[in-house]
Amino acid sequence: MAKFELKLPKMGESVAEATITNWLKKVGEKIEADEAVLEIATDKVDSEVPSEVAGTLVEILFNVDDVVKVGQTIGIIDTEGGSVVPEAPKAAETATVSAAEVSKEQTVEVAHVPHQPVAVKPVDFSESEKFFSPLVKNIAKEEGVSIAELEQIAGTGKDNRVTKDDILSYVKNRSAQPVAVAPKAETVTVEAPKAESVAEAPKTIEAPKVAATPEKKIPVSVNGQDEIIEMDRMRKLISGYMVSSLQTSAHVQSFIEVDVTNMVNWRNKVKAAFEKREGEKLTFTPIFMEAVAKAIKDFPMINISVEGDYIIKKKNINLGMAAALPNGNLIVPVIKNADMLNLVGLTKTVNDLANRARNNQLKPDEIQGGTYTVTNVGTFGSVFGTPIINQPQVAILALGAIRKVPAVIEAPSGDYIGIRHKMFLSHSYDHRVVDGSLGGQFVKRVADYLEGFNENREF
Repeated sequence: MAKFELKLPKMGESVAEATITNWLKKVGEKIEADEAVLEIATDKVDSEVPSEVAGTLVEILFNVDDVVKVGQTIGIIDTEGGSVVPEAPKAAETATVSAAEVSKEQTVEVAHVPHQPVAVKPVDFSESEKFFSPLVKNIAKEEGVSIAELEQIAGTGKDNRVTKDDILSYVKNRSAQPVAVAPKAETVTVEAPKAESVAEAPKTIEAPKVAATPEKKIPVSVNGQDEIIEMDRMRKLISGYMVSSLQTSAHVQSFIEVDVTNMVNWRNKVKAAFEKREGEKLTFTPIFMEAVAKAIKDFPMINISVEGDYIIKKKNINLGMAAALPNGNLIVPVIKNADMLNLVGLTKTVNDLANRARNNQLKPDEIQGGTYTVTNVGTFGSVFGTPIINQPQVAILALGAIRKVPAVIEAPSGDYIGIRHKMFLSHSYDHRVVDGSLGGQFVKRVADYLEGFNENREF
């Protein structure tokens, strides 16, 4: 039997591990080459792991919710297609508490007390409002760290998150310290055979009571007709990120109206020739990204992050573009070194990232490392919005819908009213490090680049 080791593939330079979320194949099932075998997840993106060979899955080495490091073998595939009988799952071990075990120091013989197995429920971390990485959760489960304990650990990671070193240090120190609150003990009296002396009197045994894990609170429909929908994994992550951003940054906004008539006319004029020559559809997004990248070069202090009392000035201009997924969730793929790309390069990159985002094919590295984010709220008809900053960045720009509106046009011969294409730019920035002067000047510079668009430019 030829065996092939299915390993967790490399998903980017900054990704060292992932959590298994679902096995798509069971032991004994046939697998085609390039067919997805399981689903994995990092902190921000879900993806599938395909098989490089055809065969039969004969062994699964990790379970759902296990954290696996890149390069580790996660399954064995028989490439000769031998028949395999699926192994029965191992029974879960249960913790038992018995009077005989508790009273090892007693010298008197005790009447037989039946063992009462007590199943220990796994900790449900979804009850916590804080974000914990899959690795931290896994360590907490193995070490028996409760939700209450985990929430009290002072995190040293980004946004005060608990890191691997934080929880390992807590576990190490906890084992060397007395327990602050002991569980309430239950007194069990067991009578020995008839005693002939005081020394042989009945003994009292202290058996600890196993505390029950609180049940997860599920909302109840008042009228019996409301639908209760649990958030999926990505929505829970997004929820945590948004709340954390508002708690971290002092949000303030600046708004500006922009006349983009020249840009719209140019795009309408060249889009057919552009698609014919480049094989790509020319949307407004790469044009906006080009203007933002230019403005960041003019105001580099908008391209920063904050760590404690220090400002990190970013060398690269990596633009995140918020994209809505078919299921309603949001993801932010990143255009790396956007200032080094021309309009054709930006168009190809924008289209590629957007298409793969919709098909859940983004790599973890492609949604990390952003230094500034742009979100197009005009896609849904919104005139403007007040976006939440994508941490650890310090600013985000929202693009409103482009509308035809009557406007006053200034001319040497006098002012007149005409039809123009206009839109609003909404700039949210972190007032801890970006003052109104910088925030306002930056969005005004983006507007200047868009309004001054050259209708005769080549693409």
